[in-house]
Amino acid sequence: MADTTAAPDRTQDGQPTLKRVMGPGLLLLFIVGDILGTGIYALTGQVAAQVGGVVWLPFLVAFLVALVTAFSYLELVTKYPQAAGAALYTHKAFGIHFVTFLVAFAVMSSGITSASTAARAFSANFADVFGLSLGEGVGITLIGLGFMALVALVNLRGVGESVKTNVLLTCVELTGLLIVIGVGVWALGMGEGDFSRVTEFDTGERSVLGGVIAATGLAFFAMVGFEDSVNMAEECKEPRRIFPKVLLAGLCLTGLIYVLVSISAIALVPADQLSEGDTPLLQVVEAGAPGFPIGVFGVITMFAVANSALINMLMASRLVYGMSRQHVLPPLLGRVHHRRRTPTTAILFTTALAFGLITFVGAVPALGGTTALLLLMVFTVVNVAVLVLRRDRVEADHFRTPTVLPVVGALACAYLATPWAGRPTEQYRIAGVLLAIGVVLWGVTVLINRRTGPAVPPLDPERFTKGGPVN
Repeated sequence: MADTTAAPDRTQDGQPTLKRVMGPGLLLLFIVGDILGTGIYALTGQVAAQVGGVVWLPFLVAFLVALVTAFSYLELVTKYPQAAGAALYTHKAFGIHFVTFLVAFAVMSSGITSASTAARAFSANFADVFGLSLGEGVGITLIGLGFMALVALVNLRGVGESVKTNVLLTCVELTGLLIVIGVGVWALGMGEGDFSRVTEFDTGERSVLGGVIAATGLAFFAMVGFEDSVNMAEECKEPRRIFPKVLLAGLCLTGLIYVLVSISAIALVPADQLSEGDTPLLQVVEAGAPGFPIGVFGVITMFAVANSALINMLMASRLVYGMSRQHVLPPLLGRVHHRRRTPTTAILFTTALAFGLITFVGAVPALGGTTALLLLMVFTVVNVAVLVLRRDRVEADHFRTPTVLPVVGALACAYLATPWAGRPTEQYRIAGVLLAIGVVLWGVTVLINRRTGPAVPPLDPERFTKGGPVN
């Protein structure tokens, strides 16, 4: 397929274009690294609590739903190879500023809930590694708040993001999961564990189907991240040619790793024990390899979730900054530190929201489930946008997904986001509060704009995700 995305050195408004440095290998590592992280490290036990021994099944179903949605992203990113993601697609499809804002704010909120989940997982692993008896209360919360404050300080200081650094972080995260798989293979080969547990259902009072669907809604948190790769389109070599194969390969690789980790986990640790606490994979390594230095695996886990938290808080703060600069959030949130050139007030705002979530919500399932809920809403819109944008013809060749897939994706994502999928009402309250904060800020901004300029200024969704001056 011919690629016609070769860009000049300058954009239409005279700004320099982004440098195309990512080939297939680096893009694959970026995608895998973005998906791996807190979800599988922290939520395996909670998924097991809902379905029993078939803990691998919800991860498999979540992978299939993500895969269908990925086909929609592939059509859109090869059709519009620009770094703006869901906000851009929503704006092109519907042209309604408020809807574009809600999608962008939902993505931002999902970053904060994801980082808060990581903070909770970091706290639990920190306590286990250092032998602290903090229970589930104030101690864990304080560690989580301290961790998030440290993330904010790093964010305020400025972070030089590079693909090569992401390669290193991905290798560390992947190493931890390969250790779990290796421990499982070794233990089972030595006759330890119980492989028969992988076919046992235990869904409590729910039906088998109801239990699997409810667990899938939680496991979906582990599959998110692939959608971030579309923001790298302008920095990829021949994006229209390489994106389809690389994105699908990355999703399939992570899906396989998750299934193997889940099987190893349940074969070595019964579901009722695996669901206790927020460090399920530490239990697996302890059970399968008692002589393994558990502190090393705990540090790997902490490193993996810390990386997830930092990436998500970077994204969330830059997205808030971008929305402020677009006059859809108050101008105060667009202020930049004159020396560090980091979006100071946006970082403080997103950190304050994370503090509130860690303090008043705390539980990993609630935070991780809310992340999945917000992104399922966004994915529903993106799947619909694919069909709407079929009327928009572009000259360049691009990937075209079979029409049935966006339809299935929209229906599946919409269903998993409803209470009928067994989603706890607490997740709707958390998501509702976050989006309500966004709506209030939107209203305040409209009033400010009416005094200083147009009530609804023209939007440039690309700036939502490009964000501010990241060092």
